Amino acid sequence: MQKVSLKEFSELVILSAIWGSSFLFLRLATPVFGPVFLIEIRVLSGLIVLLPLVLLLGKFKEFKSNWKMIAIVSLMNMAVPFCFFAFSSLYIGAGLLSIINATVPMFTALVAYTYYGEKLSKASSLGLMFGFLGVVALMFNPSENLGSLGWLAIPSALFACSLYGVAINLTAKKLKGVSGLTITAGGLLFSTLVLLPFAFLSRPEVLPQGNIWWSVFALGVICTGLGFIMFYRLVDRIGTSRAIMTTYLIPLFSILWGSIFLSEGVTLNMLFGCMLVLLGVGLTTKKSNSSKVRE
Repeated sequence: MQKVSLKEFSELVILSAIWGSSFLFLRLATPVFGPVFLIEIRVLSGLIVLLPLVLLLGKFKEFKSNWKMIAIVSLMNMAVPFCFFAFSSLYIGAGLLSIINATVPMFTALVAYTYYGEKLSKASSLGLMFGFLGVVALMFNPSENLGSLGWLAIPSALFACSLYGVAINLTAKKLKGVSGLTITAGGLLFSTLVLLPFAFLSRPEVLPQGNIWWSVFALGVICTGLGFIMFYRLVDRIGTSRAIMTTYLIPLFSILWGSIFLSEGVTLNMLFGCMLVLLGVGLTTKKSNSSKVRE
């Protein structure tokens, strides 16, 4: 198996830093714009970045042949989970959000086992157990000052991760052979259309002014548009099983950004929960590329 070059590893680290920052930008922008309106701007700006590439690379025909399934997947891979994560960001920190997000490979394996009859190895079963214990530890994190609806924040983020797991399995089963660029750009298109009426109804009475728009720009153009382009480049060059190493690096960067820019604390509960979740992810994805989804 070909080794990962220093350049490719550097790109992997940069991508992890970019995706880790998305939770920071959610924390900054969601209280100002509201969850749904913010996500509408996010998917629209990401679409503006990726759509020219789809047309330039001649992927429109591929999209046209698979648009129905892409539309279904987009609900579970973007439109709905993005909004649930945005809601959660109102109550819990960027670091904790990213750790919860790292459970996606475990949900992917669980959905594959439950609905598609795929075998669950002993290592995967053990991984799911460790992951569950990690989530339980995170739910008792004393640094999170939850409001009246705050008790919904962690279940909301976990529900989003479970939707990612469903979307990943659907992509692997129903969109096999379709390029990641087509699936992502198509997903952004349908998410933009689906969320548009809800975003209109929940729009701020007065649009914010000032530097907060940089967070929105970064979330949509850099974290979504540029981030997915970088990811699929890496998938093509080093394979999904290696590109998915971002799962382990994203929480580290997210905790770092949250600590530096939002003065978020790092507790023993968070570190212990993070260790259990990442151990669970490692065991669950061992000898399997359940995350081949994101191809």
